[in-house]
Amino acid sequence: MTLNFLAALILFCVVSSVTPGPNNLMVMASGANFGYRRTLPHMLGIAFGFAAMVLLVGIGLMQLFETLPMLRQILTVASVAYLLYLAWKIANAAPPGNETDPTRRPMSFLQAVAFQWVNPKAWTMSLTAITIYAPGRSLPAVALIALVFGLVCLPSLSIWVVLGQQVRRLLRNPTRLRAFNWSMAALLVASLYPVFLH
Repeated sequence: MTLNFLAALILFCVVSSVTPGPNNLMVMASGANFGYRRTLPHMLGIAFGFAAMVLLVGIGLMQLFETLPMLRQILTVASVAYLLYLAWKIANAAPPGNETDPTRRPMSFLQAVAFQWVNPKAWTMSLTAITIYAPGRSLPAVALIALVFGLVCLPSLSIWVVLGQQVRRLLRNPTRLRAFNWSMAALLVASLYPVFLH
């Protein structure tokens, strides 16, 4: 492995992690609705869950999809259905200050880990990274990709959460917060656009 290879891998991981997608839009909405501290388990779940996903895709699941292409179509349908459900939940989130409502809480660590498996962008990122940077699918190469993604994930997500927190200051009015939540829900649905192209 050369320094050029490592630099290219890090750049790929940073760019693909920081660009808009379901994870980033959801933590931005969470940052606006719950703040950074309460969104932290969600962020940690994404970082851990995605790194684990990359590892498992690289050491075997990618071959399973190549063998059974119908499995990928089933996963795509399930992913779209779940993302539409999450968009509905974001659009209908209660305004801050209603902390006694038991239904009002950010995504947990385990929910965020599990979400990676129905996140179309996560699948695309992991399959692309393995194809480009570990075409032989050796365990050390796949583990390196998973590690780099795990390391760059938290700083990338933090940008979106902080952006959500900054937006929250403008959203003290419940009507504006509702408009923001509906906008985030619409963007989450729009992030499915590449899925429909296939």
